[in-house]
Amino acid sequence: MIEISKTRKTQNMQTGSNVFPGPGKFGMREAKRFGAMSVIMVSVGLLAGCSGKGGDQGKEEVKAEVPATTVTAKVSGKEMAVKMADSEMKRTPDAQYLDFRPKPKWEYTNGLVCSSFLKLSEATGDKKYYNYAVAYADSMINAEGEIKTYKQTDYNIDRVNPGKFLIDLYKETGKENYKVAIHTLRDQMKEHPRTSEGGFWHKKRYPHQMWLDGIYMGSPFLAKYAANFDEPALFDDVANQIYLIDKYAYDPETGLYYHGWDESREQEWADKETGLSPNFWGRGMGWFAMALVDVLDYMPEDHPKQQMIVDIANKMAAGLVKYQDTSGLWYQVVNMGEKEGNYLEASASSMFAYFLLKGVEKGYLDQKFAENGIEAYEGLLKNLIKTEDDGSISITQVCAVAGLGGDPYRSGTYEYYINEEKRDNDPKAIGPFIMASLEYDKVINSHSE
Repeated sequence: MIEISKTRKTQNMQTGSNVFPGPGKFGMREAKRFGAMSVIMVSVGLLAGCSGKGGDQGKEEVKAEVPATTVTAKVSGKEMAVKMADSEMKRTPDAQYLDFRPKPKWEYTNGLVCSSFLKLSEATGDKKYYNYAVAYADSMINAEGEIKTYKQTDYNIDRVNPGKFLIDLYKETGKENYKVAIHTLRDQMKEHPRTSEGGFWHKKRYPHQMWLDGIYMGSPFLAKYAANFDEPALFDDVANQIYLIDKYAYDPETGLYYHGWDESREQEWADKETGLSPNFWGRGMGWFAMALVDVLDYMPEDHPKQQMIVDIANKMAAGLVKYQDTSGLWYQVVNMGEKEGNYLEASASSMFAYFLLKGVEKGYLDQKFAENGIEAYEGLLKNLIKTEDDGSISITQVCAVAGLGGDPYRSGTYEYYINEEKRDNDPKAIGPFIMASLEYDKVINSHSE
């Protein structure tokens, strides 16, 4: 193994803190040249007890600063995934309270973390991560298969997303109540409101609107359901969701995707001609990017729309890399760079790292994007992962929430996105970081063979 590191300090643009630059493009070129693994040097400590479950943060901003990273020990992606998962289990021992919740809720954020934990359990053989996900499922689904806090008639596409990890648990256990819950979520999407061309509304209370987020919330679950419960016609619907959001939200000038589209043009945030929201929000694009590579895991290769999804994924990757910062990361408002108030955001950067690394490893994306994926993951380690006093690790600078419309009304302006709350250890960054960590090792190892 060849160890690649630099020790010259550079000034971090966001905070002015000193950070150690890692291999970046040099690391990738060296890995190719020498057939060796590029190793990021980060400070790691023994994971010690971090007590208490997540509490409601309300409107109070959780400190989220880019730390100065000390170069002291070699780590692999899997090791970082383990450290992050162990840290999160100490912060939130009961998965019902993920996302700083004061009371249990069936929600996509819990499902996202549980999905990442199942992947980690498979990668490590450690059942504690599997058991963490099972405990959440069993706390939220009763013996009859009814889902606590879930109401189908809300037609909220976010609530469907946790069905993905339920399918994994059902395949493992055969528990009938899991199967009932899975079918309940599928039934929602049979009646879910749609646009005139068949696109799912984001939620019943957001009529006529498709958001990038909604593609991740619904399509990977539906594709996984189609593959596991023999409903092949459902793949056509999945492909149509991707086709429609690409048709309306893609901007050929930048190569990026607008956050939302209102078919009715009734929303204040919607352009009266195009129906589009005004900005390119990082995590919105991150949700869509992850959806593309996850859907492709289940879409049959001979499906007439499979190549369309591959092409859209490569178009997404080509647009993203144009705006990748020299740190390897992406900004909250992707195309605005160092404009006042903008910041390098952890959840979007983790999602893009996962998308690029998995896409390359699976062969969905052109191999040229491997370097960008590696730089993205290494950028997270160098800039947005910090070691706490108790030895746990945190991911910092995460946008807590962002959306369009609602009450209070969210305008989708630049000022809106940069002024939403930031916090550490939001599950929307933790889940993608764990998954990106596992994909990082696969890509690095493939380039060292």
